[in-house]
Amino acid sequence: MTAIAALAEPSLNKMAAPSLIGLSSKKMPWRERLILALDTPDAQEAKKLVNLLGDEVAFYKIGLELFMAGEYFGLLDWLHDQGKKVLVDLKFFDVPRTVASAVRQLRGKKAEFVTVHGNDQILRAACAEKNSIKILAVTVLTSLDNADLLALGFKVDVHQLVLSRAQRALEIGCDGVISSGMEAADLRDELGGNFLIVCPGIRPVENTDDQKRTVNVEKAFMNGADHIEVGRPIREANDPFKAAQDMQAKIKGLFEP
Repeated sequence: MTAIAALAEPSLNKMAAPSLIGLSSKKMPWRERLILALDTPDAQEAKKLVNLLGDEVAFYKIGLELFMAGEYFGLLDWLHDQGKKVLVDLKFFDVPRTVASAVRQLRGKKAEFVTVHGNDQILRAACAEKNSIKILAVTVLTSLDNADLLALGFKVDVHQLVLSRAQRALEIGCDGVISSGMEAADLRDELGGNFLIVCPGIRPVENTDDQKRTVNVEKAFMNGADHIEVGRPIREANDPFKAAQDMQAKIKGLFEP
């Protein structure tokens, strides 16, 4: 058995077909349930998109591409000044002491969430320094499926791995997880409603890009997601404002029918 295969808890090995759990009951403005992935070449492009979308989007993710482009924390401050919330998606993954220092450095920089990858020790180190920042543990990237895990040498079902990693992360003290909407219902079934689920890989139509474990807006939320993270379907739309507006209309229809 490989190290990652060993993560699958015996109690999670037999999985029933996922059921629709129902909408999140967590109190928040429905508009904040959409997190827009600002995966743009630089901060200026990011600001142009934010200005274009205006009040339609209240929550943004900034990740590695913008980090490498520079002006990352300046952009974070600017988003905060615009009244936006921010998910820092840098997937901290290093020795525990380094991850703890990274989270500590992020305190006071006006981020709502930060993503952390890795084993129990890494997650525990991040949680020890989180203060008011919410730690979201990455389960399995939505660009990976069972075939990818097998190719990497890990003989474990992706759903079992997501559930096992989520269970351990919550026991350690993480505030929630990043997970495909395909696993959200199972997470709620097994682990309850007392944690955040953020679902990337949301596709309003049949998917043709590098995301493999995708669902649409309605299914993600009916499976128990608290937030969805959307990038290309809005950023690359002919009319990004209308694409965001249409997606928010679906969300409002679910949470304020």
